[in-house]
Amino acid sequence: MNVLAELGDRIARARTITVLTGAGVSAASGVPTFRGKDGWWRQFRPEDLATAEAFQRDPALVWEWYAWRREKIARCEPNAAHHVIAQWSQREGCRVVTQNVDDLHLRAGTRNLIRLHGSIWEMSCWDACGQRAWRDERRLDAGRPLPIPRCPACDGLARPAVIWFGEALEPADLYAALDACTCDLFLTVGTSAVVYPAAGLAREAKRRGSFTVEINPDETPASAAVDLTIRGAAERVLPDLSRI
Repeated sequence: MNVLAELGDRIARARTITVLTGAGVSAASGVPTFRGKDGWWRQFRPEDLATAEAFQRDPALVWEWYAWRREKIARCEPNAAHHVIAQWSQREGCRVVTQNVDDLHLRAGTRNLIRLHGSIWEMSCWDACGQRAWRDERRLDAGRPLPIPRCPACDGLARPAVIWFGEALEPADLYAALDACTCDLFLTVGTSAVVYPAAGLAREAKRRGSFTVEINPDETPASAAVDLTIRGAAERVLPDLSRI
């Protein structure tokens, strides 16, 4: 039995499945990744802008970058990998954990989605006045000077409701992701396996007795730790799996 057939059989037999996805799942849709030449904007690396310190120093610059990212993402559509994962998510006992903030999983119809790093289409109050995060799907024109969004409750600055470098995950999201590590089958798909705590979830799932699988074109720090590796892009491998 080849590896795809083996994995297809495991997916069919598993009572509980968790799928962890990273930027590689959305890359085929045209979403710029953080790691690679398409992650740069002007002369800035994402690590220069996706921080609380950067926002405090120059909120207009950070919002201009997010406006550019929103424009890019708004033109993207879910790809074949998103649709297969959405199909799996209809099964009882399937949970999906994503590091992506583009919401393409939601647009594909994914259920039981845990968004570890938040959503680029949501905002929160920079001053933490108590206003709950709110959705704002306006497509801002990155080519013009941007008015900085304001909090509807206190009129203070609004920030993207995403987890920036150096920030802790929302406790409820982290708890849900850790709970999802208790499963029969754990798939990590299109992740670089370098951003923690998400990078440690496959190891935690294996520690709890899950059969762990990595689907990625390249070797990652998780490759040696999982039970099975499949080299290939998610948008090609997942449709092949769904046909088995």
